[in-house]
Amino acid sequence: MKTDLEKSPRFQQTQQRRDFLGIAATWSAIATVCVALMGALRLPIPWAFPESSRRVKLGSPSLFQGIAITPLPEERLWIFSDSQGLYAMSAICTHLGCVVARQENGSFFCPCHGSRFDAQGKVVKGPAPKGLIHLSLTLSTDGQLVVDHDKEVGSDVRLQA
Repeated sequence: MKTDLEKSPRFQQTQQRRDFLGIAATWSAIATVCVALMGALRLPIPWAFPESSRRVKLGSPSLFQGIAITPLPEERLWIFSDSQGLYAMSAICTHLGCVVARQENGSFFCPCHGSRFDAQGKVVKGPAPKGLIHLSLTLSTDGQLVVDHDKEVGSDVRLQA
């Protein structure tokens, strides 16, 4: 049995600073391991998913036939109709990616850096290194016109629709 003297605060073991630091270090290590484990478990999950297809349905081909030029600013392209069929040309300058404007005479002009292109998209004046890109046009299974922004074709390729 303890005496009153032994029960006094003087003889009680006090919590020491080293005990507190040891407990804090232990909990910090546990927290660090948990956060690292959560990060390691997230590694197989992609942060950014690959872009979906850049194939875009534009509507029925009859919407574009008979109209010489149809601008599609939201898609940054033009659809052209001539006696040989339909073709698509990108409105993005091959210099630094600015959107080119069509002029009254049928040529194209880049307002950012001054490149000029003829009516077929060929470079007339630089700094653009090459002409405007002609894009692939196809028909989908439901009969709609589809442009593929990732597939470049020659300037003589036409879709007979």
